[in-house]
Amino acid sequence: MNRSLTALFAAFEAALVVAIGIGISLAPLTIMWAAQFGFQIDWIVFWRASVDIWLLGHGVDAIFTLDPATAATLGLAGADAAFRVTIAILGFALLTVLLGLRAGRRVAETKHLLLGELAAIGTFGVLSLLVTLSALHPLARPSIVQGALLPTLIFAVAVVVGSLRARVPATDAAIKPIRARITSWLAAVPRTVRLVAATALRGGLAAAMGVVTVAAVLLAVLVAINYAGVVRLYEGLHTEVLGGAALTLAQLAFIPTFVIWVAAWLVGPGFAIGVGSSVSPLATTLGPVPAIPILGALPSGESSFGFVGLLAPVVVGFLAAALLRPGLVQSLGGRPPFRWLIGAGLGMGVVGGLVLGLLSAAASGAAGPGRLAMVGPDALAVGLWAALEIGVAATIGLLAAPRTAPAEHTAEKTTTVTPTTAEPTPSAPPTSAGTPGESSPITPR
Repeated sequence: MNRSLTALFAAFEAALVVAIGIGISLAPLTIMWAAQFGFQIDWIVFWRASVDIWLLGHGVDAIFTLDPATAATLGLAGADAAFRVTIAILGFALLTVLLGLRAGRRVAETKHLLLGELAAIGTFGVLSLLVTLSALHPLARPSIVQGALLPTLIFAVAVVVGSLRARVPATDAAIKPIRARITSWLAAVPRTVRLVAATALRGGLAAAMGVVTVAAVLLAVLVAINYAGVVRLYEGLHTEVLGGAALTLAQLAFIPTFVIWVAAWLVGPGFAIGVGSSVSPLATTLGPVPAIPILGALPSGESSFGFVGLLAPVVVGFLAAALLRPGLVQSLGGRPPFRWLIGAGLGMGVVGGLVLGLLSAAASGAAGPGRLAMVGPDALAVGLWAALEIGVAATIGLLAAPRTAPAEHTAEKTTTVTPTTAEPTPSAPPTSAGTPGESSPITPR
């Protein structure tokens, strides 16, 4: 595949990612435009709404202004003024990451990896800017700079990671000097520091993803247990079939955001649904809650066993360290100094806290006017608590088992048999007779 075909192929992959991301919300909205509104509203309204949803899913801030009738219906203080929405619908960002990983693997199969990556990222950035400009409206105005940069940054990271994880080795001559420079730079770092840093990075990421996994399971359990409350909220909204389907799709897009909320709950600080509210392992204080069916799964009041959830990051951090410990100890010679193990454990805490803190920052912000200006977890508190819990648990996990002795090449024990000296037996005098059964010669006299 020549250069022009590689660039065209990569640009098509990027355009496909943008089309899928926007089309997920545009398709049901278009059906609603035809079936429920009878084509009486300009379709561009639904296009702008889909683009706004896609941009919000990548962390782009947007300023909304409600018409007086809608503001009065909400009954929230400040609903009649312009308000900013900063919370991310992380389902769309997750979709971009998955599709970006796929695009990176496909681009890595070409002979011009660097050109393909630049073409894909550049095309995505241009399309992201264009769709942002197409969604500008006095009542809903996303940030132009963030709309061009944030989705592109997420896609670029996914493409690079996908190309690095491709099974097909890249043959692009332009990549080799870059890789050689990175390899030489890493080789200049002391080997022990590299091993400890790699263990801290892998362990911290594993611990953070472990907490998120536990949070996803716990969210599913809460929805299953409080299914009746979720159904009551659906019935109270009196939505038609299309409205209920659109609401369900919107909640599915918010599922990754809700999972991060539950992860913040497991870490300890919890999260808020409006100013003055708090949902934590020890107690839940809620004010007026938006009529979103999935919020019917929230616990209410004090929980006698809520503190058990705080064990999740501790156990996950300990297990991650225990699994990585044998490889680290063996790589460090069998008897590494305690300071390296402690450094690796604390590094795991820093990485895990940083990851969970960044995820909490993306899953929090303003979701509407009035008291909805503060929704989600406190990113700084979640990051600090997660770093402390994972770091202490990981350090204990690395120090818990006794240090193994270095492998020594010992000589095999051989059993030497001391030969016993047999006493010489007196030789028998020669006889003229031969051995029995043999005829002896007769010596003549």
